[in-house]
Amino acid sequence: METFERIISTLESFVWGFPNNITEIELLPLIVIVIVGYGIFVTFRLGLIQITQFKHAFQVLTGKYDNPDDKGDINHFQALSTALSATVGVGNIAGVALAIHIGGPGALFWMWVTAIVGMATKYTECTLGAYYRTENADGTVSGGPMYYIERGLGPNWKWLAVLFAVAASVCALLTGNAIQANTLADVVNSDFEIPFWITGLISATLVGAVILGGIKRIGYVTARLVPLMAIIYVLAGLIILLLNYDQIIPGFATIFSNAFNPQAGALGVGSGALILTLSYGVQRGLFSNEAGQGSSPIAMSASKTDEPVQAGLVGLLGPFIDTLVVCSITGLVIITTGAWDSYHQVPVNPSGGNISYAVDPPGVDGEEPATVIVFENGVPVNGQMMRFNIPVDTMFVDAEFSIPFSGTIDFSERPIVVTPIDSEPVNRLYGGVVENVASLTSVAFGKGLSPIFPYGSYLVTLAVFFFVISTSISWSYYGERSFHYLLGESSVMPYRIVFVIAHFLGALGSVSVVWSFGDVMLGIMAFVNITGLILLTPVIYRITKEYTDKIKNRSV
Repeated sequence: METFERIISTLESFVWGFPNNITEIELLPLIVIVIVGYGIFVTFRLGLIQITQFKHAFQVLTGKYDNPDDKGDINHFQALSTALSATVGVGNIAGVALAIHIGGPGALFWMWVTAIVGMATKYTECTLGAYYRTENADGTVSGGPMYYIERGLGPNWKWLAVLFAVAASVCALLTGNAIQANTLADVVNSDFEIPFWITGLISATLVGAVILGGIKRIGYVTARLVPLMAIIYVLAGLIILLLNYDQIIPGFATIFSNAFNPQAGALGVGSGALILTLSYGVQRGLFSNEAGQGSSPIAMSASKTDEPVQAGLVGLLGPFIDTLVVCSITGLVIITTGAWDSYHQVPVNPSGGNISYAVDPPGVDGEEPATVIVFENGVPVNGQMMRFNIPVDTMFVDAEFSIPFSGTIDFSERPIVVTPIDSEPVNRLYGGVVENVASLTSVAFGKGLSPIFPYGSYLVTLAVFFFVISTSISWSYYGERSFHYLLGESSVMPYRIVFVIAHFLGALGSVSVVWSFGDVMLGIMAFVNITGLILLTPVIYRITKEYTDKIKNRSV
């Protein structure tokens, strides 16, 4: 496993430009330059389409131009719900927290920038997806980057389409599936101490029950599940902001000032490096709204429409809803409540993920490094235990935080042995930690809602549950369409079965490995997709102009 982790870390460094020590970043990763650069280019090439056609996009979404006789499988609202269910999820809850933890509050600003230019990118890929889609023998349609690369650029480029389909098939199994299950199992285990395998079994069963019914059942479920949970989540966030209204303006000031002049937090949160703040803001923004990745066109290609531009216009609303609304709510709650740079008293499992340690002295030549940390009155006396590379605060043996921990923690054992003085070994302690990913969002919502609702943190757990299920459901469709492109209709059902198995196994995997491998697949998909978009820019310009001319003449 350690060797596999090193391989994945090396690949992640190659794709994203992130060295093993993230604080060593000196240059903006190439993939960030390519994706954001194309978004800026196409924004101006299409005349700021995300602004000029924003109102019309909502009109299309509400069904003003729907025709049930048009070719396609689902209506615009269902298609957008399917695409959003793949994007509104862990990235909005855990990804925002990760960006703020590593890059500081300024990372949220760069997520906004990514979303704004990403709206134009999303329009481009979703329009091309619908324009070059094909009709299957059973009457359904298939579209996406693999189709517009092959059909738009010609057979000589099929190898690139195949590369995308392979990456998307694997990415669906991991990024849109295993990562989701992993995050859900981690959150549920942290909140309720439920074993990972039980959570994985339940969520895999629910996902399997939906995806075996195909795109129409997927569209039916996501059109109801995603809006409901997103509304509840956003309303809870808005209530917190109203309760902390006096911190909203200072919160925005912190975001904007740290975007260009980042400052490290008092507890070590945020590096204080501009490149790191920008890189993580853009990376997490891309992971959240998937602009340029090539996944959403697969869903939007299933829209019932004879106007490909309409699919693109509805698609561009995705980054707006996902990042500019939902991610902003999450980020502002984390910042205005002060949760991002505070110690939080929570259960601490030394055997859990993201726990590291250092013993002083570390040992001498020829001797094994020391692995036992001694605590006196809750404080380590011969080393340090860290969570997310930040030292934990005073440790206690009880959930009431009244009895300081005195004893030893032996990190050479698996599971790690925690032995209080004059007591039997225990599985976990209680102490002050700096939170990250979904746990940070959870404590922020719990803290923000505490004046009126004592169980606010569990709202995030509920949101993670529904978002994970809906995201996995939608990504199953992305993966199966990619697999269908590679191997034909007979491969779809076996892929769905493997998908459900991967979901269960993802709940049991290593958090760092799953996230890193997901980033690798994300990067490969994006590189291939952006290449196709650049080469097909003249096509998107032509069909966009034809459609906007129709609007002006009121012939649509």
